[in-house]
Amino acid sequence: MRKSKSKKNSVERLWINQYDTEKANLEYPSGSMIDALMEVSRKYPEYYAYEYFGKKVTYRQFMKQIEDVAKSLKNYGVDRDDRVTICMPSTPEAICMVYAVNLIGAVSSMIHPLSSEKEIENYVNQADSKFLLTLDLTLNKILNIKRNTKLQKIIVACADTSMPPLMSYLYKVTNYKKKIKIPKDDEDLVLWNNFVATASNFVGVCHEPRKPEDLAVILYSGGTTGTPKGIMLSNLNFNAIALGAHEMIKETIPGNSVLSLLPIFHGFGLAVCIHTPLLCGMKCILIPDFNAKQFGDLIRRTKPNFLVGVPTLFEALLKQKLKDRDLECVEAVISGGDILTPELKKKIDNYLLEHGSLATIRPGYGLTEATAATCLSKEGRYMENCIGIPFPDTYFKIVKIDTHEQANILEDGEICISGPTVMMGYLNNDLETNQVLRYHDDGRIWLHTGDVGCMTNDGTILFKQRIKRIIVSSGYNIYPSYIENIIVSHKDVLACTVIGVSHPYKGQVAKAYIVLKDGVEASNELKKEIQSLCRKNISKYALPKEYVYRKKLPTTLVGKVAFTKLEEENNEK
Repeated sequence: MRKSKSKKNSVERLWINQYDTEKANLEYPSGSMIDALMEVSRKYPEYYAYEYFGKKVTYRQFMKQIEDVAKSLKNYGVDRDDRVTICMPSTPEAICMVYAVNLIGAVSSMIHPLSSEKEIENYVNQADSKFLLTLDLTLNKILNIKRNTKLQKIIVACADTSMPPLMSYLYKVTNYKKKIKIPKDDEDLVLWNNFVATASNFVGVCHEPRKPEDLAVILYSGGTTGTPKGIMLSNLNFNAIALGAHEMIKETIPGNSVLSLLPIFHGFGLAVCIHTPLLCGMKCILIPDFNAKQFGDLIRRTKPNFLVGVPTLFEALLKQKLKDRDLECVEAVISGGDILTPELKKKIDNYLLEHGSLATIRPGYGLTEATAATCLSKEGRYMENCIGIPFPDTYFKIVKIDTHEQANILEDGEICISGPTVMMGYLNNDLETNQVLRYHDDGRIWLHTGDVGCMTNDGTILFKQRIKRIIVSSGYNIYPSYIENIIVSHKDVLACTVIGVSHPYKGQVAKAYIVLKDGVEASNELKKEIQSLCRKNISKYALPKEYVYRKKLPTTLVGKVAFTKLEEENNEK
């Protein structure tokens, strides 16, 4: 173990009295993510590490699975520092691959399976991946872009691969029409079971020691400009988030379980719903495809102690018809990814109490550039806009917009973060890295979040709004500028502006306003072309839900599109 490095610091931690003094500074593992997990598995070998459709796997069995995958990767030529793309939902194959890649000293690059072909191609090329794991349902998209990448081997897992036998049979029967034909003559493809079977042929040592500061995982987000960026996260980043969360949430105890609803390609999902509980000796209940209508049944069946999610997920919980004591198992409820309004918090707290849980929902705050979680509100302590107090070793500072000058108490400014969970930087993009990671006169490097907030006298952080134009839909960030660039690429489009509009379940969805070139009419055929262009290049969750065609768009005095006026129009409806 090593103590976190001390730095010159003139930032007063006003929040320090809100938690025990020993929580202010922690010691972190001196190795990698897998090193930390191996230590846990030695302590709790017979505790359950994960559950998948009722099938439970112990930490001892989990480590054996990880080791077999690591040996197979070595057999197929994956070396230290190679990038392995994982285009998967939260399945056993996916989490085994993440830790196996870490075990051999390589790097995981996580991709949303619903990403468009163009996005997948860009992500694979950004990471310079030669190996990829995908679900069979996504295989066709991978094959369509393979020739434009350096991919050498594609490992294919079927949706039912790790299901219990009966569940696998029922899945095949009910989904036979969706069955994907996997080309047998393509030597670059290998089925998961065939891939893992090669582990027995490996001779040698597959554990490659890595340092805390070494790159471990690449996750993707929009960055400051909205163009998708690879976020480089280290072993320390992930281990720090796990240990910090353990200190902040007393319910993260060995043997407890968490309903891992958020996907592993999401920073919140991988860091908070997978790595954190595993390093606490907890059981992850893996959910590859969340169905809001079955949320209640899922809780009754799995009886989780810990719920982590985004506000829209908890809105779905309110619609479930549960009995008085169905939530008695729930000991902690954490919300992140979007604003939790006072009204929604009150409804959720009442619902929990009415159904047997003594927990209250605790809002927190984070972003992928800081490994998804950086501060959390205390149990029983809440005020409007509250996102809590910083994690151990994590510093918050509010600066006046476009400066490094610290704002006064209760004065709004940009939220800046410094600490062990802050990213290494953006992949292959020093320019944007230097825009968001800035050295201040206090001797620290600060992550400028692009979010506006303030700090109270006791160090509680209040979130106000986003500086950046981001649409948050069911906890996912949608970047208007990216969608706009896709639509404007059509030969008949002159201009486009995308805004977020209210949605009863998702919080917000994208709405596109389009201006066509002179002389071009908005025919049904053209509209279909533009929608098809979007479907090909934009992730399904980020697709505009509405396309509006206008002769012109409102502008500001300096000629910029006044997207706020479009937002006001929609709010008036």
